[in-house]
Amino acid sequence: MGYNLDETVTLKEDSMTKLIEQALKTATQTRGIEFGQGVLDKTGSLFTRLFPGKKALVIADENTFKACGEPVLASLQAAGVELADQPKIFPGSPTLYADYDTTSVVREYARPFDAIICSIGSGTLNDHAKLASHELGREYLNVCTAASVDGFAAFGASISRDGFKITRDCAAPAGLVMDIDVLCQAPLRLTATGYGDLIEKVPAGADWILADELGIEPIDEYVWSLVQGPLLDSLADPDGCRAGKAEAIAKLGEGQIMSGLAMQAHNSSRPASGAGHQFSHTWEMEGHGLDWEPPLTHGFKVGIGTIASCALWQEFLRLDVNDFDVERAEAAVKTPEYLEARVRGCFDPIIAEQAVKHVLNKRVEGAQLRARIDLLKEKWPTIKERCSSQLLDPQDVWNRLKAVGAPYHPEMIKIDWDRFRTTYFKAQMIRSRYTILDILTDLGILDQMVYRLFGPKGFWGQHRHAE
Repeated sequence: MGYNLDETVTLKEDSMTKLIEQALKTATQTRGIEFGQGVLDKTGSLFTRLFPGKKALVIADENTFKACGEPVLASLQAAGVELADQPKIFPGSPTLYADYDTTSVVREYARPFDAIICSIGSGTLNDHAKLASHELGREYLNVCTAASVDGFAAFGASISRDGFKITRDCAAPAGLVMDIDVLCQAPLRLTATGYGDLIEKVPAGADWILADELGIEPIDEYVWSLVQGPLLDSLADPDGCRAGKAEAIAKLGEGQIMSGLAMQAHNSSRPASGAGHQFSHTWEMEGHGLDWEPPLTHGFKVGIGTIASCALWQEFLRLDVNDFDVERAEAAVKTPEYLEARVRGCFDPIIAEQAVKHVLNKRVEGAQLRARIDLLKEKWPTIKERCSSQLLDPQDVWNRLKAVGAPYHPEMIKIDWDRFRTTYFKAQMIRSRYTILDILTDLGILDQMVYRLFGPKGFWGQHRHAE
């Protein structure tokens, strides 16, 4: 495809670049970012500013090194940064896998050297460098090669171990370089997956509004503004992203950086992750698509989860306060023993241990349940207004994902109908975060709402197959 690398991005004075500068002031781990067109040559100066006197260890794969490896090396050399060893370059094919064995290779490669890893890559390589550096007690710098994830500036690495992919605790990069010209040359698949990852922030915002109104988790207005302020602008041009237009991809990349910095400021992924992400996390924990070539990306799964979440929100917001029946909710409360058995029947034992804790911790009954439902009734007009303004129609999300070149139906990522329907229930079990899945569970109507979605008049009933 033809990318317009001569296009110059003009950002307004109050653009997201200014927001990145402001967000850096409240980031707890990232200390420097170079963002814009032609910023690869600033890699060396950023490295010396963040890690004065330190040597560098460059890590890439054949694809990412081809994308910008030589300019990065030239910039490091020009800034007087010495390489501790020759660059560690992994094969470009098959696609580098986000497994702990590879993280261990990176860690043991770096261990003998008193040096800082400078990774060149998108999600997977960044995560390997992130976790390996964390285990060595070091900071690191990443040079982004695609606008493929929102995790560039976020803490945590999504790494598979013993067949299960979960997020491992580790610090965000101390430094980040995102050159728009490089992003525009990335494969369409990677740009599309980044769009799918970012768009879930829309229903995630509604989930946070719900938790805020119910007194469960208050919204931090500053952190909210970091993600939600630029979000719709970042998502405004899926066609432009697909066509490789620099301005569209610049906005997408900025939105991804802002998301990661917001998570740092809040010390939580709440600002960037809601029920839609929990669909993806469920499938990742089950190992779905991890053995494909190339592996099924996080953002492709999240995109489907976003439609699933928005469709459920659409059904929920059609309800009236009279639909919130306290007696029905109380009758639907399951015993802890029942819930534990149900969770263990859904997941592998390793996953089930944490899922049982989440489900039991979120379980409410008696006076606490009645108080929650009474508050929901009281706040329903406000919740309905705020969330309706926040959300996108599921068909709109479908159309945007289709436009950007991402999957927009579960069958496109080989999730069959029964498994997809079941994921609405599994996704509620795997996180402690309160979302739409939890309020419907508290009300005792999650099964009813899912039944509606898949019925003849429901969103999924009317979208049985991809177009």
